[in-house]
Amino acid sequence: MSKLEADWLAAEPTQRVFSLLADAGHAVYAVGGCVRNALLGEQVNDVDFATDAQPEHVLELAKAAGLKGVPTGILHGTASVIVGGAMHEVTTFRKDVATDGRRAVVEFSDRMEDDAQRRDFTMNALYVDAEGVVHDPLGGRADIEARRVRFIGDPEARIREDYLRSLRYFRFHAWYCGSGEGFDVEAIAAIAANLDGLNGLSRERVGSELKRLLSAPDPAQAVAAMRSSGVLAAVLPGASDAALGPLIALEQGLGFAADPIRRLAVMGGDGVVGRLNLSRREAKRIRIIQGHFVTDPGEAGYRLGVVDARDAMLVASAVAGRPLPPEALELIEHGAAQAFPVKAEDLSPNFRGPALGRALDGLERKWIASGFELDREELLALTKG
Repeated sequence: MSKLEADWLAAEPTQRVFSLLADAGHAVYAVGGCVRNALLGEQVNDVDFATDAQPEHVLELAKAAGLKGVPTGILHGTASVIVGGAMHEVTTFRKDVATDGRRAVVEFSDRMEDDAQRRDFTMNALYVDAEGVVHDPLGGRADIEARRVRFIGDPEARIREDYLRSLRYFRFHAWYCGSGEGFDVEAIAAIAANLDGLNGLSRERVGSELKRLLSAPDPAQAVAAMRSSGVLAAVLPGASDAALGPLIALEQGLGFAADPIRRLAVMGGDGVVGRLNLSRREAKRIRIIQGHFVTDPGEAGYRLGVVDARDAMLVASAVAGRPLPPEALELIEHGAAQAFPVKAEDLSPNFRGPALGRALDGLERKWIASGFELDREELLALTKG
């Protein structure tokens, strides 16, 4: 068995959780994403643990050690222990008794192998002990080294346990596979055969998963596979990934960070906001971006502000299949800094009611067309004569 060298593994909070359970005679391992990411050379943000100790006992041990324990999901086997200000989830080895495509009924186990079998992908079924020894009951290490996403056991059985795993498959491929890495044929076939199960997923779960997928540096290949397998039409009817690749190329060329909301906007689709239960700010951004395919960067900056104007211009360029004009970003910033110099009272008493509104709009259009160069006196002079 190989050993893992990682700063987070040797850190005092991690080792304290190991000791908390091992000193009481329990098996305990760091598991899942932290091991996967460490082996891939990716950043590790959270360290989760798996153990043969049951959650009530984990809480008792934490209390006896002077640590705060939290019954995070005690019915499903998870208790959390706070060490060094960070919360560490500790979950009892489990095996599924029954599933309905959204949640599982589990029973506790004292075997790592049972726990590994109920996970989704082989790359997530890796365990490491306090000494850094990696335990690989299902061959996930080889899949990680090949940057290959593979379901554990029968792909259809794993999907039917939780249909969100179909979306997770594409997210993991986008994040952890190389751009030239192909898709597992059996996995894609199983996903395509179980599209109906996606209808029972909540908007929150689907939206969260799609945003995480679209936050990958370049998810175009994964989204294309979603389209060809029927998943994209199932979760976002009417959506198209035709302009996603061009948008990503524009983002990367300009050095912009990946933005899932901007990418959702370029994909369109029927009722994307309602289907994904987005926040008010996210929904507003999508409506602005999709509703302002403007061609004048200065006007876009003036009317939308720098961020929204930039996104609207990027999306418009990607949809049109043309590059962003070299000066566009500078013009957007210039437009966003402008303030229309004429006020309603400047036109009184010559204009009133609807006529006043029309006059102001007309002057504003002329001011924008001038590149914001006409000043107040020049604009007012246009209303005379």
